[in-house]
Amino acid sequence: MHARPQLPTGILLESEAQCLHNASMRNILVRDVPDDLHATLQQRAQRSGQSLQQYLISELHRLAERPTLEEVLSEIATRQGGRIGLAQAVDDLRQDRDR
Repeated sequence: MHARPQLPTGILLESEAQCLHNASMRNILVRDVPDDLHATLQQRAQRSGQSLQQYLISELHRLAERPTLEEVLSEIATRQGGRIGLAQAVDDLRQDRDR
């Protein structure tokens, strides 16, 4: 075995730094991805100048930032405040359209 050269305390080789970085990140494994879907995603990643992993992470961010319908409805249900009747709402809409 070859002895590894000693580095000053606090200095990591790039491969070690990458390993530590990945150790703190969560992983998602998706099995049984159809070939055509994989090819489409790979093409989109290439067109955007990203690796497939980078592209999928950006898409997951975009997906997670957009609330689901259930989250929107739940937020609406918890709101308190002014309530108007149907007749008033129709009248307000009519006046707005007439402007």
